[in-house]
Amino acid sequence: MGSLLLVALAGAVCGIVNSIAGGGSLILFPTLLLTGMSPLSANVTNSVTTWPGYLGGVGAFRSEIHARKHQLPWLLGATLAGSGIGCILLLNTPEDSFDVVVPWLVLVATVMTAMQPIVRRRLKDQDTTDSRPPTMAIAAIFVATIYGGYFGAALGVIVLAALSLTLNDTIKNLNATKSVISLVDASVSVVVFGLFGPVEWQYVLVAAPTTLLGGYAGGRIARKIDENVLRALVVSLGAVVTVILFIRAFT
Repeated sequence: MGSLLLVALAGAVCGIVNSIAGGGSLILFPTLLLTGMSPLSANVTNSVTTWPGYLGGVGAFRSEIHARKHQLPWLLGATLAGSGIGCILLLNTPEDSFDVVVPWLVLVATVMTAMQPIVRRRLKDQDTTDSRPPTMAIAAIFVATIYGGYFGAALGVIVLAALSLTLNDTIKNLNATKSVISLVDASVSVVVFGLFGPVEWQYVLVAAPTTLLGGYAGGRIARKIDENVLRALVVSLGAVVTVILFIRAFT
């Protein structure tokens, strides 16, 4: 019961952090590890649990998403392919090998979360509604969602980075596109891992609703909290988890 309550709380905080700054899985994933799960099981459980939060994000950007409906089929096609490949790669990775890989993945997620302000400063205040996104944008999303299918932590941060480097648009519009891509990527993970992955469903049942509520609450908290302070806390936690996982993997 204590583990379930802890994971439920972590789910709520994950939803809040994702809504404000991104990188919420750097809180939920290590909490799942604390319950005694293997890194592989914690990863797939995290991917399934965070799906409702992405659904809430899409609802918040309905008008921006509608304005980019001509671009989305290209990007979502790349997302379906990339996420599917990532999920298949994960399920075919021996658990011992994944234990060695996961510290590097957490390190990547932590670094990307820390670099998010730099990514945002690159964004141009330009409204782009072309019917077809550049080939580079499609390729970047394909690569980003392979990562998302394989390891979901900081998915939104990485997708936003891929979009910002290949599209000229406002951050609000890029966030809208990111929310749809993240939802589709997470949906593929839910289907594949739900059918074939070692998901710990009791933790999903308690944490998925709190993730959704946290995402809603995060939208309100975002108006009052300093995003940079929250990001610093998340990055610090990610750094600690990275060190612990490296020690665990190589000792």
